[in-house]
Amino acid sequence: MPNLTLADLSAEIEANVRRALAEDIGSGDITAQLIPSERLAHASVITREAAVICGTAWVDAVFHQLDPRVAVHWQVQDGDRVQPNQVLFTLEGPARALLSGERSALNFLQTLSGVATKCRHYADLVSGTRVKLLDTRKTLPGLRLAQKYAVTCGGCHNHRIGLYDAFLIKENHIAACGGIAQAIANARRIAPGKPVEVEVESLEELQEALDAGADIIMLDELSLDDMRRAVTLTAGRAKLEASGGINESTLRTIAETGVDYISLGTLTKDVKAVDLSMRLAL
Repeated sequence: MPNLTLADLSAEIEANVRRALAEDIGSGDITAQLIPSERLAHASVITREAAVICGTAWVDAVFHQLDPRVAVHWQVQDGDRVQPNQVLFTLEGPARALLSGERSALNFLQTLSGVATKCRHYADLVSGTRVKLLDTRKTLPGLRLAQKYAVTCGGCHNHRIGLYDAFLIKENHIAACGGIAQAIANARRIAPGKPVEVEVESLEELQEALDAGADIIMLDELSLDDMRRAVTLTAGRAKLEASGGINESTLRTIAETGVDYISLGTLTKDVKAVDLSMRLAL
């Protein structure tokens, strides 16, 4: 599946930010009202740790929606590696808007940068191999597209977006359809042109999926030897994706079997936010 780009996300970003501001500010920021409405300020945002940045467009949207008079001056861009205490961006404008937008803006930036940072770490682990690391649907509700964009900023790749843009036929689907071949045939009939992926748990099932013309075959917790044999048996007739029980210690070895993809839920579900700080001056 193609990777998401910012051009795909403009409406999504605006909607994400509207929800975040409504959640945080509600009927009004009563603390910010302590400050005179005409008071101007400037601020800088730093990172307290090394990271890969993602989320600049969400930050821009936060302050634009709050008060278009706020100017955001970026010193980095999405995908950049940064070091502790590095300034990421500065702000100038009405003090109320800077303070009211601080938490929503940093929430987006720290979370999406956390995803990008983790993805860059995993991508570096398989550097020099031909494998592509894929995300999954294990995302924060309401932030799927944002997190999947962050995955790409960290050097990994997008799997399907949801249940609508590609088939992923698993064990229960196969059982309900009466077999791998029947499930794939039904998929071709229901949505011609949509990618068809099927999960297999043995080399015998792999052969069934190949014979039925699957586009992608997910090797679910196969041994390393069986993965290597699967690559040989497939001989380019379908893309192969390794999945299940994969961690940092096994990732590179699996990549070296010759599979095309490795999917990892951890890229989006086990994320530690990057530690950021905003400093305000009047």
